Amino acid sequence: MAAERGGWWERPQHRRGWREEPEEEEEEQRREHPAESSLLNKLIRMSLVESSQKVEILQQDPSSPLCSIKSFEQLPLKEELLQGIYMAGFNRPSKIQEQALPIMLAYPPQNLIAQSQSGTGKTAAFVLAMLSRVSAAEKYPQFSPSKCLCLAPTYELALQTGNVVETIGKFCADIKVAYAVQGNRVPQGVALEEQIVIGTPGTMLDWCFKRGLVDVKKIKVFVLDEADIMINMQGLSCQSIRIQKALPKDCQMLLFSATFKEAVRAFAMRIVSNAIVIKLREDELTLSNIRQYFFICESQEEKYRALCNIYGCVTIGQAVVFCQTRRSASWLAAEMSQDGHQVAMLTAELTVPQRANIIQRFREGKEKVLIVTNVCARGIDVQQVTIVVNFSLPTSRRRNEPDFETYLHRIGRTGRFGKKGIAFSMVESCNVGLVHKIEEYFQTKIKELDPDDMDELERLEN
Repeated sequence: MAAERGGWWERPQHRRGWREEPEEEEEEQRREHPAESSLLNKLIRMSLVESSQKVEILQQDPSSPLCSIKSFEQLPLKEELLQGIYMAGFNRPSKIQEQALPIMLAYPPQNLIAQSQSGTGKTAAFVLAMLSRVSAAEKYPQFSPSKCLCLAPTYELALQTGNVVETIGKFCADIKVAYAVQGNRVPQGVALEEQIVIGTPGTMLDWCFKRGLVDVKKIKVFVLDEADIMINMQGLSCQSIRIQKALPKDCQMLLFSATFKEAVRAFAMRIVSNAIVIKLREDELTLSNIRQYFFICESQEEKYRALCNIYGCVTIGQAVVFCQTRRSASWLAAEMSQDGHQVAMLTAELTVPQRANIIQRFREGKEKVLIVTNVCARGIDVQQVTIVVNFSLPTSRRRNEPDFETYLHRIGRTGRFGKKGIAFSMVESCNVGLVHKIEEYFQTKIKELDPDDMDELERLEN
């Protein structure tokens, strides 16, 4: 809804602004832990992300079956698992599930390395595979003593995976889950009855080799979740490999990752042999559905006035405003709140559940403006977001170069689901060169606008 004339943007500009000194900046993206980003994505995904990228299968084993499915009924699943997957909200398989599930559920078992972006259903896919294997005793007696072992990089991510297991496995009365996480005390020497053990590498290492709680020779399915995070966290890759090396040769290895960089590939090849690889095919980058503009603003007050003018002239559903630091985000949130706007602020100092709650409130339209730092440049998928504002352009550590990846993920918060979107960036005159570098890098056009030309801003509606 377009803002009415004579509103908060016409207040006298007598308030004191401040200029952000570069040496005082604490860029949030440099403090954000990748595991926290992954957990945030799991908490805020209320539905599947429909990826526009194509799935590519690299077959390592020529004897492995390659097929895809369009419904869960095409899979060799018991009725209670079908009930569970539908209760979990999956009406049909996602792209990654279409390709990965037939491979994971094949007999004899196949090793798999799979990559797909957050929110596409990876967790549900390997959870369904684990539940299927441990409930397969009637069909395949050799699986009767089996356990499934799943490693995650953090306590919270392990619990999230366990929640998915408990949801999909709700109707599997005899299947239980154990959590090998710090603080979960189990008497030494006690044999675990639970068929699925989920935990972090350090505690799992302790349970397997020091305390004898898990018999590694009975593990039939080994899942390594968030492999891209595992290899970037000191010690986790070594711990994971040590556990994997002790597993029986016929143990099915399933490795999942949100990215597939060379380091992930090398790590995967060290622990998974004769694997089928499923990855996203990198399509040509396009920003064709996002119109991009920039304003030259020399101070925080000028930027704020430009933001006011945008709201006065452009019809806005919801907006996301990106600030480079927590200090500037706090200042802007206070200014907008003082002017009577419903705003929410999201920064790295909040806990992951607090961030998830704020994003969910924004999704529900309880706040129309979300002021954020780079902490959630990738985590917001709200159809009603029509405008993204870069209150400051994201820059690299050297500061004379744009942070291209962060810019892309910032403005990608609008134009979601194939809709049109508008992105505005506010830059000082000395930094206009950054805009031109972004244009060149993405082969796109970013038009300069006069923030005080109300007629020109109104024409953006057409």
